[in-house]
Amino acid sequence: MIDFDQIVLTVGTMAISLGQALLAVAGSVVFLLLAIALSLFLSARARKERGLETAQRTGELEMRLAEMAGRLQAIAETASGRDEHLSRTLDQRLDQISLRMGHNMQETTKRTTDSLRQVHERLAVIDNAQANITELSTQMVGLQNILSNKQSRGAFGQGRMEAIVADGLPRGSYAFQYTLSNNARPDCVIHLPNVESVVVIDAKFPLEAFNALREAVDDAAASGHAQQVRNDVGRHVKDISQKYLIPGETQDTAIMFVPSESIYAELHERFEDVLQKAYRARVVIVSPNMLMLAIQTMQAIFKDAQMREQAGLIKVEVAHLMDDVHRLRDRVTDLKKHFDLAHRDIEKIEISSQKVSKRGLKIEQLDFEGEAPDPDMQDAAAPPKLAAE
Repeated sequence: MIDFDQIVLTVGTMAISLGQALLAVAGSVVFLLLAIALSLFLSARARKERGLETAQRTGELEMRLAEMAGRLQAIAETASGRDEHLSRTLDQRLDQISLRMGHNMQETTKRTTDSLRQVHERLAVIDNAQANITELSTQMVGLQNILSNKQSRGAFGQGRMEAIVADGLPRGSYAFQYTLSNNARPDCVIHLPNVESVVVIDAKFPLEAFNALREAVDDAAASGHAQQVRNDVGRHVKDISQKYLIPGETQDTAIMFVPSESIYAELHERFEDVLQKAYRARVVIVSPNMLMLAIQTMQAIFKDAQMREQAGLIKVEVAHLMDDVHRLRDRVTDLKKHFDLAHRDIEKIEISSQKVSKRGLKIEQLDFEGEAPDPDMQDAAAPPKLAAE
């Protein structure tokens, strides 16, 4: 037998028996079970409430989902319509763009074709220009070869001078390689009208020093060649002055022809002392343009001389012309007299025709009364008067 009164625990002054301890444990267990049952009841109730709330929320959610489905369908239909409109718009725009691009491509192709044609034409022009440049280069090389040789260079200057003189002056007024009284032979002489002395032109200009001056590599060489230019040109000026200036036979001034405008300009720019020396020696240095101007001046002199020579003949021809004018005036006066006589005769004819018309009218009306004699009939019986010539 279990002794429930047995003391199993002493707390301070209080003793706890086994039965009390068991009762306390049983009460605790019962309380615990009640608490668990209450907790289960509350949890079941809470779950039920949550289930009801969940069901309510699920219904609301389903309603919202249905509403959203309707909206989505409407949106889908709207989007479909917009897609169709957008597709049609894009097709139209693509067609327009394609048409525009085709037109632009045609215009671009046409412009490109025209540009290529112009480029081909310009290339053809460039090819012709290149050919001309090549030919000109060949000619320049030939000219350089000519100028490098002294005799050829003299022939070149002589040719240019002869062409200018022959083009500007009449035949017989000039002579090339003319022999003077001192047996000197200038390149050209010009016989001015009414003047016994001739104008002398020399075309043998020294160019060696000029070519060396242009090819100088430093200042010292350039200075040396410049001095050589002064010496050569001064020596040539002296030779012209001594050989070609003969009193009574040639003019007081001779002409030295420079066959290049650039050399003439360089002389004026860098060798003013040489020009002054030539002027003092009565030798004028001229370029092709200056010689052409001098020839034109001489041409005017020749024309004036020809006018003076023909002045007598012109006077005689003017006198004949005046006689012809007087004779024409007399004949015009005679013709005017004849016209005046013819005019008076025509007036008389008109008067007679009027009288004939009146007489015919009287005959038609049987009006034969006596009339005064017609003065025209009396005039007709008289012999006609001849007009004085």
